[in-house]
Amino acid sequence: MPHLHIKEFKELALPAVQDGVAFNFIAQNVNHMDEKLISTTVEGEDFFLLVKEEENRSLLKTDKLTRPASIYNVHRALLAYANAAGLEVIASNVPEVQKNVHLQEETALKKIEYFANSFPTDKEVRIEVGFGSGRHLLHQAANNPDVLFIGIEIHRPSIEQVLKQSVIQKLDNLLVLDYDARLFMELVPSNLVGAIYVHFPVPWDKKPHRRVISTSFIEEARRVLKVGGTLELRTDSENYYAYSYETFIAFNKTVLHINKNKDIAVSSKYEDRWKKMEKNIYDLTMINEEESEALEIEGDFSFENSKLTLEDITVLNDKTFRFDGGFIHVERVYKTADGAMLRLSMGSFDRPEHLYVLINDGVVSYYPEEPLKSRSNLNAHKQLSEILNG
Repeated sequence: MPHLHIKEFKELALPAVQDGVAFNFIAQNVNHMDEKLISTTVEGEDFFLLVKEEENRSLLKTDKLTRPASIYNVHRALLAYANAAGLEVIASNVPEVQKNVHLQEETALKKIEYFANSFPTDKEVRIEVGFGSGRHLLHQAANNPDVLFIGIEIHRPSIEQVLKQSVIQKLDNLLVLDYDARLFMELVPSNLVGAIYVHFPVPWDKKPHRRVISTSFIEEARRVLKVGGTLELRTDSENYYAYSYETFIAFNKTVLHINKNKDIAVSSKYEDRWKKMEKNIYDLTMINEEESEALEIEGDFSFENSKLTLEDITVLNDKTFRFDGGFIHVERVYKTADGAMLRLSMGSFDRPEHLYVLINDGVVSYYPEEPLKSRSNLNAHKQLSEILNG
């Protein structure tokens, strides 16, 4: 992760702009005085820089929760703050380089709001979850120009590699998203998708709740797939294969095709390595045979003004509120010049949303963006509104 080790952190008078980077406000962790967040805007992307003050030096890096898809914008923000505040940099892994020419041309990278506000429905959609090196995704997009491919990935170098290749190969039927695929599926329109690819997901043997394949994911896949559409799992993990088979077969009605060591048109470098090691590859394909009802989600994420004082808000730190179908956990409380900010995890237990909520002069809003509009998040929002209304 890009970062700067600095001799001493210095606060700027905010708001301020340096080298095209806007610094908006600072939030101070009320329980840990060695942690601050700096609200930052670069090329329309809003995120936090994180300050961790250590003995004899401080660390300045990007906040993991809000970090933008563009690593280049993170580099710009870190260097701009250091220059504006006159920080003495002890060590750095941030290059002072220009943005890659292909990344300057790319238009494929989208934010979740693009899909939430107006999901593209004019052609068949296929989704790849965790595209890694992008070999399979790029191959499919190049060979199926009339299909819209959506690639979902959270590994930044992989994202940038696919974005560069999409420009080089002039692919106009490929969109890329940095987001939790389990949450993304909840806003995909019903009966639209021709195929969902889940190739070599992390097995998460010690943390099975983090696996992509789950009962709820399969339910959403069945809803978004058109009749004849497929959900394709490909894995080298016998444990993941066995777990997934049991999860699929538990449905009252399902059609599954199983293959072992099947050759496909394009494989990843890791798959090539595993084949040389004579490791088994398992394919499990679910075929959807039923049309689903249209997706309808009612509600919004507006708040009434909060009546809580800063003391009331501070007391919420580390509290968990459970309700039917979900929860809200207040991970941290911050103080700002105009009020307070909460860092939350909320929504359903198996696929929670992680976000910030600003409370400035009683006005409450999500920052830097609203949660995904899903039933579980809307339910959690209703509970949060009641908590903040006192």
